[in-house]
Amino acid sequence: MRPLKLVPDNTNIPFLKYRNIAMAFSMLLIIGSLALVAVRGFNLGIDFVGGQMVRVTFDQPVNIEKLRGTVESLGQGEASIQQFGPKEVAIRTPLPDGDETAANRAAEEIRATVQKAYPGAHLGGTESVSGKVSQELFRTGALALGLAMFAIALYIWFRFEWQFGVGALFALFHDVALTLGFFALTQLEFDLDVVAAILTIVGYSLNDTIVVYDRIRENMRKYRKMDMIGLLDLSVNETLSRTLVTSLSLIIALSVLLVLGPDVIFGFTASMLLGIGIGTFSSVYVSAAILLWLKLKPDSFLPKESATANAAERVRSSDPNDGAVP
Repeated sequence: MRPLKLVPDNTNIPFLKYRNIAMAFSMLLIIGSLALVAVRGFNLGIDFVGGQMVRVTFDQPVNIEKLRGTVESLGQGEASIQQFGPKEVAIRTPLPDGDETAANRAAEEIRATVQKAYPGAHLGGTESVSGKVSQELFRTGALALGLAMFAIALYIWFRFEWQFGVGALFALFHDVALTLGFFALTQLEFDLDVVAAILTIVGYSLNDTIVVYDRIRENMRKYRKMDMIGLLDLSVNETLSRTLVTSLSLIIALSVLLVLGPDVIFGFTASMLLGIGIGTFSSVYVSAAILLWLKLKPDSFLPKESATANAAERVRSSDPNDGAVP
């Protein structure tokens, strides 16, 4: 019995034929994502803004405005209530002035008040993060993301050539920007779990991009006279089976986790699922296509003397009078 193959052998799909359309689409998405981040911002979680949060699961759908009024009647400041479904919410309030004892007392007041107003409610644990800690977490998360992208680009630069480093960095920026735009659009809670998901997306996208780039480099050594567009198409097609099988395996697992998994990791799972799709697209269209605009040629890796000799040989082979007796 022959094994099932998602991608037939010797595929010859002209991916680079549509590179201009794909890149224009990607640029529009990047610009739109950055605009959303600038205009709407993120629904920052307690990790980044500080405060305390209590998760509550009700036995029936609840009126959010009535619940907000019940919590704010305690005089602890404006209550932010995020609804995860018709029966589950997260109540977030500012931390009170004072020490940890005051924060614990305020949290217990919220829990007692909600339990009294909604006897069938089930209250989960309370999370508390101070404003100073939240600012440090935000700076550390942003720094980790920036350093990871820079180190990756630097590695690829030395591992391959500068065109590959720039191409990989742009592909990573593409994936991260679109993921951030998704969170700005949907206003899902943006917390440390999402930062971890973005770093994971960066690693996955990098891995897929390096596989494609390594095959491009191998083919550049094998087919030094091949047209660059044809060489890139050949390389992408040769790695297509591996790319799709890996991506589909992750997408199936993440889809199940998104539907059946706990709400506490919903943001992490959603960002991972989106990032895998975006990363697969960028590995096929963005990272390969940008090499053409960076003037990468089949003889780019040859020493200068060899490249000149190769160019002269191509000219002679194309001259119809070459070898003719005068």
